[in-house]
Amino acid sequence: MDFEIRDRSIIRGPKPLTEERRVYLELVEQGVSAREAARIVGINLRTGKRWRNGRNPSGGTAGAPPINVVVPPPRPSRYLREDERIHIADRLREKAGVRTIAAELGRSPSTVSREIRRNRHPGNGQYRPHAAQRRAEHRRPRPRPGKIGQNPELRDFVQDHLALRWSPEQICHALRRRFPGRPEMHVTHETIYQALYVQGRGELRRELTRALRTGRALRRPHRQAHRRQSRAVKQMVLISERPAEAADRAVPGHWEGDLIIGKDHKSAIGTLVERTTRYLMLVHLPLGHSAEYTRDALAATVKSLPPHLRRSLTWDQGSEMAAHRAFTLATNIPVYFCHPASPWQRGSNENTNGLLRQYFPKGTDLATHTRAHLDAVAAELNSRPRKTLGWETPAERLHKLLATTHQ
Repeated sequence: MDFEIRDRSIIRGPKPLTEERRVYLELVEQGVSAREAARIVGINLRTGKRWRNGRNPSGGTAGAPPINVVVPPPRPSRYLREDERIHIADRLREKAGVRTIAAELGRSPSTVSREIRRNRHPGNGQYRPHAAQRRAEHRRPRPRPGKIGQNPELRDFVQDHLALRWSPEQICHALRRRFPGRPEMHVTHETIYQALYVQGRGELRRELTRALRTGRALRRPHRQAHRRQSRAVKQMVLISERPAEAADRAVPGHWEGDLIIGKDHKSAIGTLVERTTRYLMLVHLPLGHSAEYTRDALAATVKSLPPHLRRSLTWDQGSEMAAHRAFTLATNIPVYFCHPASPWQRGSNENTNGLLRQYFPKGTDLATHTRAHLDAVAAELNSRPRKTLGWETPAERLHKLLATTHQ
C-alpha cells in the first residue's frame, strides 16, 4: 500500500486523515484486528472506533463518511437475531441443508447446527424460532450468578482444596471423579479462577489466591504481540541445531545453564548442570549478573573442567547471555538457546533450580553468599542419590566417568 503512515509525534493540526481512514477500514475489512490496524496506520484506537461507527475524521458528531471513502458493511453480531431464526425455520420446512442455510446467513455451519439442535421441539422435532429467541434473551442479561456461588457444596469443596494448595485444574478433575453423575458439581478451572479474581462476585474467599502457585492477588494479562520488545541476545543458535548426542544424554560434557534471581532482581547465582550425570556447578556472581559479569564468571567456572567435559552449553534467551559469542571464543564451548517460554528444553537445570530454592529462597539477597558457601551447597546436592541415575549420586557418576576416560 502506497501511503505515508502518520507520525503521532508530529502535530499536524486538524488535517483530515482521509487516506489513513481509507486504509484503516480496508485493513479491518480484511480481517486485521482493530488494534493492529490502528498501529499500522498510526492512529489512536479510539479514532479507529469513531471511524468504524461512522464518525467524521475531525472527531465531531455522527454523520456521513467523506466522499470516496468505502465504509465496510457492519459485521453480523455473534448472536443470532430473531429474523435469522425465522429464516432457519422457513428453510428447514423447505428441506434445505444446514450448510446451505449457514451460507445464506453468513454464519458457520456449526452455529446453525447447534441452534437447531438446541431448539427443536422434543416431540415432533420441529424447530421453534420464537421460543428460541425468548430463551436467548433470557440468558443474555449480565452479570450472571456464578455456578460456584450458587452451590454451597461445590463452593466448600473448591475452597477446602484450594487451602490444601491444589491447583484449579486438579480440583476440576477431582470433582469429575468424585461426582461423575452430578453435572452441577462440575466446573472448569477457568470458572475457579474467575471466582477468585473477578471483583464483586464474592464466590470464593479472596485470600485463597495466596494458595495458588503464583500467589498473585490479580491476574496478569498476556503481552500482546505488537508490544513485545526485541530480545537483547543477538545471533542466537537455537537448540534445534544442537548435536544429537546432547539430546540422548549418551555423551557427557553437554551442560544446561540458568540464573536464579534474588530480591528485586539485584542479585543472582549461576547454575550449570551436566546432562548425563546431573552434576551441579554454581557460579558466583558477587558483582551482578550483567552480560559481561556473567560471561567472565561462567568462563572462569568451566575452565576448571577437563576438555572432554566442555562440549556445549544450553541457555534460555535471557539478556545475561548477550555476550555468548565472547564466551564461546574464550572457552571454545558453543552456546545453544531454547525457544521462548520453553523451560522444559532445559529440564535438568529447571529441576535443579527448584532444589536450590531450599537453600536460596526467593526474595532474599543472593549476593550475601560466599564462594565457599556455594561450593558447599553444590557438594551437598551432588552427594544426593538420584532416581534417574539408578540411585547413584551425581558425584559418583561423574567419578566413574572420569575414571573410565582416564583408563
